[in-house]
Amino acid sequence: MARIAFIGLGNMGGPMAANLVKAGHEVTGFDLAAPVLKAAEETGVKPASHVSQAVAGAETVVTMLPQGKHVLTAWPDILASIPAATLVIDCSTIDVESARKAHAMAKAAGCLSLDAPVSGGTGGAAAGTLTFMAGGSQESFAKAKPILEAMGKKIVHCGEAGAGQAAKICNNMILGISMIGVCEAFVLAEKLGLSHQALFDVASTSSGQCWSINTYCPVPGPVPSSPANNAYKPGFAAALMLKDLRLSQEAALLSGASTPLGAEAAQLYALFEKQGNGGRDFSAIIEMFRSKV
Repeated sequence: MARIAFIGLGNMGGPMAANLVKAGHEVTGFDLAAPVLKAAEETGVKPASHVSQAVAGAETVVTMLPQGKHVLTAWPDILASIPAATLVIDCSTIDVESARKAHAMAKAAGCLSLDAPVSGGTGGAAAGTLTFMAGGSQESFAKAKPILEAMGKKIVHCGEAGAGQAAKICNNMILGISMIGVCEAFVLAEKLGLSHQALFDVASTSSGQCWSINTYCPVPGPVPSSPANNAYKPGFAAALMLKDLRLSQEAALLSGASTPLGAEAAQLYALFEKQGNGGRDFSAIIEMFRSKV
């Protein structure tokens, strides 16, 4: 059993912390939102009134925060309240540069650090089946792996500081692009009089197969567990997909990479969000294509 502090107990952090409790760890949590903190307490997380209280006595600290600026604001307070050699894991999805700055802060404080963003959405967080993409030293990864295994199904060490974030934004750029392609294909099939099931039966077992169709099909019917069968309740919200696509484009600009499809996907999801769909599952973008964008 480990003593773990968990900072950020929202839609992802809450169930992740709950799984750490289920695995037998002692978890103390903090979140700025009182209702969120109360919900976490009901799963066995010990509530703290501020960050320094949450991390006091912790062997490992996990953060799950919205943006890089929040991580860079929270980590100095965390690092000032913990002894050297404590492990700090950031599971937020943020830009690579902010992740590297956080690692530098930890190194200066004599602490171990890991950037370990996740894939799998709220369903994976609740089920404990997330994929973790980790960046940091071998020592940090080895120490973090047993903790991450209580929350996820696949743990991948992607490289040094910032590599986890790099893998995350590349993966989600693929996802955003592929979902748009799948949605366009289903809309075309509808216009051509082809049933959803017929297209799924062909594409899911031939060259068109991908996660966006086989696991997360954007039309109701073929994949009963997909959000399309639940009025597009996320899942993975369109606003979060847009955030990740924008991170990919920031990284592409800074690195000089050419990502024309990633850029187009970001523009389409920006339009979808502008139409009031940010809180819906990202696969609901199929409705925008039906309206002839």
